[in-house]
Amino acid sequence: MRGALRSPAPSACQGPVALGDAVDIWGPAPLIQRVPPPPRRTAQEGAPGTSMVLAAPAQPLPREMLLLALVMCLHEAFGAPAPSAEDLLLGVDWLARFGYLPPPDPVSGRLQTQEELTKAIKAMQQFGGLKATGVLDEQTVELMKTPRCSLPDLGEAEGARRRRSASPGTKWSKRNLSWRVRTFPRESRLGHDTVRALMYYALKVWSDITPLNFHEVAGNNADIQIDFSRAEHNDGYPFDGPGGTVAHAFFPGEHHTAGDTHFDDEESWTFRSSDAHGMDLFAVAVHEFGHSIGLTHISAIESIMRPYYQGPVGDPLKYDLPYEDKVRIWQLYGVRESVSPTNRPDPTSPEDHPLLPELPQNRSTIQPRKDEPNRCNTHFDAVAQIRGEAFFFKGRYFWRLTRNKHLVSLQPAQIHRFWRGLPPNMDSVDAVYERTTDHKIVFFKGDRYWLFKDNNVEEGFPRQITDFGLPLGGIDAAFSWAHNEKTYFFKDHLYWRYDDHDRRMDPGYPAENTLWKGIPGTLDDAMRWADGATYFFRGKEYWKVVDSSMEVEQGYPKTIARDWLMCGDMLSDAPDSENNRVGARSRQGPHEQSRSENAYEVCSCTSSTASLRPQEWWLPGPPSFALVVGLWIAVLRTRSL
Repeated sequence: MRGALRSPAPSACQGPVALGDAVDIWGPAPLIQRVPPPPRRTAQEGAPGTSMVLAAPAQPLPREMLLLALVMCLHEAFGAPAPSAEDLLLGVDWLARFGYLPPPDPVSGRLQTQEELTKAIKAMQQFGGLKATGVLDEQTVELMKTPRCSLPDLGEAEGARRRRSASPGTKWSKRNLSWRVRTFPRESRLGHDTVRALMYYALKVWSDITPLNFHEVAGNNADIQIDFSRAEHNDGYPFDGPGGTVAHAFFPGEHHTAGDTHFDDEESWTFRSSDAHGMDLFAVAVHEFGHSIGLTHISAIESIMRPYYQGPVGDPLKYDLPYEDKVRIWQLYGVRESVSPTNRPDPTSPEDHPLLPELPQNRSTIQPRKDEPNRCNTHFDAVAQIRGEAFFFKGRYFWRLTRNKHLVSLQPAQIHRFWRGLPPNMDSVDAVYERTTDHKIVFFKGDRYWLFKDNNVEEGFPRQITDFGLPLGGIDAAFSWAHNEKTYFFKDHLYWRYDDHDRRMDPGYPAENTLWKGIPGTLDDAMRWADGATYFFRGKEYWKVVDSSMEVEQGYPKTIARDWLMCGDMLSDAPDSENNRVGARSRQGPHEQSRSENAYEVCSCTSSTASLRPQEWWLPGPPSFALVVGLWIAVLRTRSL
């Protein structure tokens, strides 16, 4: 051993540490001496630039050693217990990843000074609500391992991002936004109904207090596309399996991913669960949708936009945003006309909210109700496409099919429990359709009709069907035809054409039902489907008409029960079936590579077991862990002398 450290001498921790500095751990103080960088080497000889040497002769060491020595100096100065080598390296990477430390300068090779590192740790501690010691202590490391979003918290880049988020360029310029759950969890306890309901309520949290309106649609043109994906999913932000990155959301803007939200399909998503290891889907969705509409992180402990995951937030029907979050979103979009800062609708009012589905049950134990119809041996009162899904109505019940014609449940649901506002004693419906103009849903029964926004009946309904220019006595069928954006009503052998844009009946109607060649003269109902064809239903059969021909295709009619309700196949409920999971995988088509200009276009949340893996720009090559351990041991030995 060449000598011991002398405490009165200047410390090796003074001044900036750069790749051109030589560190002689064993020699007399001062320990850091300036040496010129070695001559530039060729690609065969090694990486160009400056180097750090351990004793003599000078040898290049990885950057992580400098960081390790620097953090050790901080702990020596403060007399704090030293963290592990892994915590040190990963902690420094964490500080850089979330905006507290700038990345290294690739030109000069300069990393960070002791002052910069201390300042970064203090800033992180202040933002996280810890005592600002500037030391990477146990509490600080624990906070770094807490579930959180990967959107940076501080720094020049984040500051610029914050300024941009308050400008018109990073908020939605329109007020009506569409959304769609494109792919669902493959192996989750949560069924499709529950996932979609949680997305609806998470968005409703924000629309309740702002002029924004969200409506669910079918197709690939939704403003907010929601996916449950795994590993690399072609957006530049791969997931890393259970316990890693769990979700990310893109800010508003002109880029093609604006507003999109992705959840890691390998996470254990929960709702109303006591499982402490799961991630509450509603809480994460509220946070992510905050980013989708332009909000960044803040340090307020009570805020839903705090970067650290805070666990479940309670009943979605009763959840009320913290005031801090309300003020920030009001600054972007203003206050909804029906809401004031001191007068918000009662979140517990049952009339204001649709019914939230419970977690899926073991459906084999569910006994059919006495009046429950058999879907495989009946005709239907009404059929409609709503939000891209097919609804088959019979009596007081309905069945629901996804856009890929998978049954959501073998058991039908009660109409009045799903669409709250319809009379509980209503024994059937005559016709149902979704308006193309505003996506509101219209129910017809006898001489009356009801108008719904999502699951909630609009005020002032029911009203008389004479509002449409229809005669009293009810209708048999109704559907909106995307071919001309007109709505068609059918009664016996007649049909009417209605303009939902102008809210008036077109002149010259009713007319004989001869427009579509080959369909029956009277109908139970009709609907436009996702394949672009129009389907007509009567009794237990249906007919398919392609718009270009206006004639029934060959081979029709066919059986409703077999083709739509899967009555000829071995069945299991769609949310839990293997077939549905395979379908979800096939539906998850490739996404374009993200064209984001920087890492601040996306927010990712991480779970408590996330490994704080250093990002590639920290490490020029494979980590030299043996050298790191050697330096770690060397530092410990000097402290004991």
